[in-house]
Amino acid sequence: MEQPHYLRAVTTGTTERGTMRSDAARRRQAIVREARRLFAAEGSDVALETIAEAAGVGIATLYRNFDSRTALADEVALSILDDMQHAADQALGTIATSPETAWAEYVHRLVGLDLGALAAALAEFVADEISGAVRDSQIRTLDGVERLLAAARAEGLVRSDLGALELVLAIGMITRPQPEVIRAATPNLVPQLVSIFLAGMRP
Repeated sequence: MEQPHYLRAVTTGTTERGTMRSDAARRRQAIVREARRLFAAEGSDVALETIAEAAGVGIATLYRNFDSRTALADEVALSILDDMQHAADQALGTIATSPETAWAEYVHRLVGLDLGALAAALAEFVADEISGAVRDSQIRTLDGVERLLAAARAEGLVRSDLGALELVLAIGMITRPQPEVIRAATPNLVPQLVSIFLAGMRP
């Protein structure tokens, strides 16, 4: 039976609006993803036009989603914190059965987030007051890290005087960008530092 014309109009319009919302969400995600990559690689002064081009959108689309560089930086910060929370949740789910593997994989996942490069890039956007959304996400993230640290301590993997903030800051220092001459002279520097750090965290 053929669908009445008025229902066709309604359902087609709904589908088109849903597709538009989905497309808009994908464009926004692409902007944040490329901003995050370029902030880490080139610093916070990378041109917004460069970010838009890398994301496959026009500069007008970028500004429709983020009315300032600071707004985009906030969203990048939230995406990093989300990834940190997800990493902690995953490790908490497996640390009881595979403690050594879960803990080592968690630390390596944090290293893979380029926290040092991104923290340096985003630092100029941190004024006296960060946005409420970022502050709340920071609190949730550090709470998750503390829970994971408690589980790691119970497994004998972490010393008692290491807190969540110290852990995150240490990873940030290890992954902070180094001059090209240092990277060329010590290409395995970060993996070596991570191994030393993992050993040094033990009680």
